[in-house]
This record gives sequence, C-alpha cells and structure tokens, in this order.
Amino acid sequence: MTFRIAQISDTHLSAEKPFFVANFACVVRALIAERPDLVVNSGDISLDGATYDGDLAEARRLHDTLNLPTRFIPGNHDVGDNADVGNSHEHAIDAARHARYRRYFGHDWWTLDVPGWRILAVNAQLFGSDLDAARQQEAFVAQAAAGANGRQIALFVHKPLFNQSEEEDVVGGRFLNPAPRRRLLAALGAHRPALVASGHVHQYRSTHAGGTRHVWAPSTAFILPDTRQPRYGLKQVGYVAHELRADGGHDSRFVTAPGSEDLDATDFPSAYGPMD
Repeated sequence: MTFRIAQISDTHLSAEKPFFVANFACVVRALIAERPDLVVNSGDISLDGATYDGDLAEARRLHDTLNLPTRFIPGNHDVGDNADVGNSHEHAIDAARHARYRRYFGHDWWTLDVPGWRILAVNAQLFGSDLDAARQQEAFVAQAAAGANGRQIALFVHKPLFNQSEEEDVVGGRFLNPAPRRRLLAALGAHRPALVASGHVHQYRSTHAGGTRHVWAPSTAFILPDTRQPRYGLKQVGYVAHELRADGGHDSRFVTAPGSEDLDATDFPSAYGPMD
C-alpha cells in the first residue's frame, strides 16, 4: 500500500493582492485530477497573514476549493518570523498571531499515522520563541517520535533544517538556526526522520544527510532570481509528490502544474516591496 501526499508550499495568497492566485488555480486543477490521499501546505500559505486577517481568510477559502483532505503548517508570512532571526523586516511570531492562524487553519503541529509511517508536522516559526506554545510543541515532538512504534517518520516543517549539515553554525532566516535546530533534533532523539519535507526557499531540491532524505518543495507562486537568492536547486514553480510505502520506503518527485508560470518576485513590488 502506498500513501500519496501532494506537498504544496509558499502559495502567498491574498484577495487584495491576488498576484499568485492564477498559479494556485493551476495547482488546484492538477490536484483534483490527481486526487492524492493528502495535500499538505508547508507554509507561507498567505501573502501577509501575519498582518492581515483577510489574507488568511482568502487563503483558507481558496484551499477549500480543493475538496481533498488537506492539512497545514504555518510559515513566516502566516504567523511572523522566528524570534531569533536578527534584522528581519518581518514581524516576529507572538501569541496573538499564533492564535489568529489557528482560528483559520487549526492546529499548527500534528501527526497522522499511515501504513509504515508517522507523519509529523511542526510549526518552524515557534523555534527560538519564548511562547508557551514553543515548549508545548517541543514536548509534543518528543512524545510523537518516541511513540512511532517502528514506523518511519516523515517530518514536515516550513524552513529547511540546514543547507548541507546539521553542524552548520550560520544564523539567519533561510534555515533553522543552530540552537533551535539542536533542540528539535534532541526532541526527536534516536527517532530521526527518514524524510524531512520543507519549503520556504522557493526551490526544489532533494539531498541526503545523515541517513535522512531532505526534500525542499518549490513555491507554487513565484521564484526569486539569482540576484536576490543563491541557487541551491531548481528554481521553478510547482509542487512535490511524495509516496510513502507501507514497507518504509518512499519516493519524492517534482511536479509542474499545467498552465502555471514561473513568475519572478521582482516583477511584483507591491507584494513585498521593491527587491532592487
């Protein structure tokens, strides 16, 4: 038996600024035709839900058009960025933004058991925070990992854990920072995931590190040019199809939604400001 997950990410949806809704509609049509067992949006669901309720509401409305089992985890544009990201131009996560996200999308950390696997999804934006929810999530991760009962773990998280190695000491906003990454890995203990699926970077990449496959989902919305962001993998809009097999095996592949366009973020300065 194979459980099929469509991972979409960084959809950046808004009613007031609907620049990326057409690409999302292409993805919706593709997923309705494909009918995966589960759709997971791995964050930055909204254009600026950390500031505007309306962006969260519109993002939820558009996802409901899928009529497929769908779950979510937030990104920095949904609840605010990590508190330990210095010089961020974004709001930091706080209790009010966290609660508001939950009103629209439900729990921001969760598990789902399927044959051979435990899917574990976490809110990356809580890492490094002093909110009570951060401590609750850490305890949840430890309990979920310890109770996997022989299942492989597939971890869904908005930000990649690192670029090449968990020993990296770079502090910034692109990957989990070293201190919260160590806390997450400590909570997982000996139950390291077989698969880590993330988004945030707007590029598709599949690598292996320490016995784990790390898959980055691209954005459905737009790409960032090389002048604004290093090239780590494939810069193309789309989504990822994951197949989790009952024997513990898995596969992941990049998928392009027919009709979607590789929009360049710099062509939409009213989305997040000029990127000159």
